[in-house]
Amino acid sequence: MSGIFTDSAVLRALGEHPDEPPVRVPLTAVEPDGPARGGIVVLHESRDFTDNLLALMRSLAAEGWLTVAPHLFHREPLHSTAEVFGDNLFADFDAAFDWLTARGVYPDCVGVLGFDDAGTAALLVATSRPVGAAVSVSARGIVHPLAEGAPALVDAAPRLQAPWLGLYGEDDPGTPREEVERLRDAIARADVATLVVSYSGLEHRADEPPEFPVDGDDNDLAAQAMMDAQRRIFDWFDGNLR
Repeated sequence: MSGIFTDSAVLRALGEHPDEPPVRVPLTAVEPDGPARGGIVVLHESRDFTDNLLALMRSLAAEGWLTVAPHLFHREPLHSTAEVFGDNLFADFDAAFDWLTARGVYPDCVGVLGFDDAGTAALLVATSRPVGAAVSVSARGIVHPLAEGAPALVDAAPRLQAPWLGLYGEDDPGTPREEVERLRDAIARADVATLVVSYSGLEHRADEPPEFPVDGDDNDLAAQAMMDAQRRIFDWFDGNLR
């Protein structure tokens, strides 16, 4: 059984207040039983670490990945409804990335997995950081940027520097299928392996990661789609983080 534990990572110094103690990002991590073959940074758009999310992290660790999720809401008050996106999210990713490399994981053996708005961040990370692979689930901001100063995904996608997989539900109102088609066209111009998969009849919620049932009904198309999505995530990291 892989072990789950909490830790913290140091934010990279900004140089403005060198005498102040470093700011730390809380982390939840799951380590494999044996030596890690690489690391996965999990970005999630939820304050809570749900059973589904922890189960996914354990499954990744069981495949040999040292899996770490920064607590993206650590700057926000307990009952804040603010969304997390922008410089702070990328700073937290960088801290988690440094935490992995300090434990002997090579940069090109680090993958990033993001859900919802953090899935958008996962794609943008793969345009500007030395990661080995990226996966985005239900990433919004395809045509219209999520925030001021952030690029739309159709504009950022041709600059991908790491293999990227995007998973979408065709009935997700936050990612209309015509926008997903435009993203398919955009990623075709990237110089790395890319793939967008859309699931008919599936709607990913915007407020939590999608569920990946272990014992789904074979006749349930949504359950089949969820299980196929999990398989693709595992295969993407397995095939690209070497």
